[in-house]
Amino acid sequence: MLNFPRWAVAGILLPLLIGIFCSVPSFMPDSAVEKLPKFMQTRVNLGLDLSGGSHLLLEASTQDVAKQRLTNMEEQVRAELRRGDTKIAIGDISSRDGKLSFMVRNPSEVDAAVERIRPLTQGAGLTGQRDFNVEVVNSSTIVITPTQAGIDNAVKGAMEVATEVIRKRIDEMGTREPTIQQQGDNRIVVQVPGLQNPKALKDLLGQTAKLEFKLVDINANPAEVAQGRAPVGSEVLPYPGNPAGPPVIAVYRQVMVSGEDLTDAQQGYDQRGNAPIVNIRFNGAGGRKFGQVTSQNVNRPFAIILDGKVLSAPNINEPILGGSAQISGNFTVESANQLAIALRSGKLPVALTVVEERTVGPQLGADSIKAGLTASIIAVVAVAAFMFVSYGRFGVYANIAVAINVLVILGVMGILGATLTLPGIAGFVLTIGTAVDANVLIYERIREERRRGRGVVQAIEHGYKEASRTIFEANVTHAIAGGIMLALGSGPVKGFAIVLLIGIATSVFTAVTFTRLLVSRWVRAKRPTEIHI
Repeated sequence: MLNFPRWAVAGILLPLLIGIFCSVPSFMPDSAVEKLPKFMQTRVNLGLDLSGGSHLLLEASTQDVAKQRLTNMEEQVRAELRRGDTKIAIGDISSRDGKLSFMVRNPSEVDAAVERIRPLTQGAGLTGQRDFNVEVVNSSTIVITPTQAGIDNAVKGAMEVATEVIRKRIDEMGTREPTIQQQGDNRIVVQVPGLQNPKALKDLLGQTAKLEFKLVDINANPAEVAQGRAPVGSEVLPYPGNPAGPPVIAVYRQVMVSGEDLTDAQQGYDQRGNAPIVNIRFNGAGGRKFGQVTSQNVNRPFAIILDGKVLSAPNINEPILGGSAQISGNFTVESANQLAIALRSGKLPVALTVVEERTVGPQLGADSIKAGLTASIIAVVAVAAFMFVSYGRFGVYANIAVAINVLVILGVMGILGATLTLPGIAGFVLTIGTAVDANVLIYERIREERRRGRGVVQAIEHGYKEASRTIFEANVTHAIAGGIMLALGSGPVKGFAIVLLIGIATSVFTAVTFTRLLVSRWVRAKRPTEIHI
């Protein structure tokens, strides 16, 4: 037990030295850390409660998901029934009451139309149901109704995509270590440390960035459009910046080109008036579609629509080729840049609204750090004094192990890119106390063996051997509790669990293996005949 070959000594000291080395950047200022090589920037990030920042709780609209699915199904139905040489003629598609309905002009083709439409429906997860029901009414009318199972499955998928889109948008802002996680079925928690003004964050995340290009319905009756009524196949959208008419406009529901065909978006300036604009570039397919549509509709207006609102409705003076276009709409530089970020990161599949907002000031964060450090220092001093008074030289070894343990925890957290929160500091303080528990068990067992008459070396060997089994079993149950908190908890609970689990692993290693190495070196060098423990 007390015989350590060189390879074993190296195996113990090397990971400890790596951990200590990786903890150093956490004590350095930001300017110094940025100058280090990338692999050396293993720094613990401070959470919202320590560095200040913004907290938002976003809620998704399930009605928005259902409406979008209905629109997508309408486009698929149109395309499918026009496919091939045997086109099936249908009347205008109605989307009233949350369902699609249309009449097949030739009643003999109803069955063929149903056969083409049914493959467009899909299974709704593991429910055994379809996402849409297809029925024939009045012998010639087909009704397509979304099922609740299909809507629930779509909401689940939309929330997963929305979480990733939000992550991309926040990364574009240059923030560090945001916390983005889904809460419940239709909510997302966003915490951004260091961001003191949440307005820009709210504006960015609240923007669905659903970009569409549609033709303006020039045949619509202006009086009916002003009252919110549009012909079948068209819809009325708000147009707050309309320079020559009411703040609404009628456009065809069919999308010419969508934001899904974008490859890039950058804030720029209009060459004529130097006004802020957004320059966009389409992919190959989008560029071809945009060029084809503008070529076929010269001298007709088309609407640039963002999140259901018309930004502008310019006239197509000539075909727009090359896959590039501009978006204008009374932007400021900041709003144009936010739109460019939103378009680059992709559109949100569902509209999100802010239902809870909190801002943690940097002063409160500084106070939290100060209080946490004070508690940690008091705990370290109290534990170190107790161990020294109770166990003398062996207590010093335990204190050295505790100090190294704290640095190794910081190093491991830095390597993992973990975030330290106020509950994490509580986990630190708890780890300091529990780290010496192992040493207390070992030293008390050594005392007991000495009382039984064993020699110094035999008592130390037997004490470490017998106590290690108890220490391992105790920490396994401790780790199970921490693992459950990590798996089921969120936010502060998760931060506490991360520090606790790392602390359990490092404290067992330092308290048992490292102190045994120190004790063995002392025993081999001094060969004591008595120990004061």
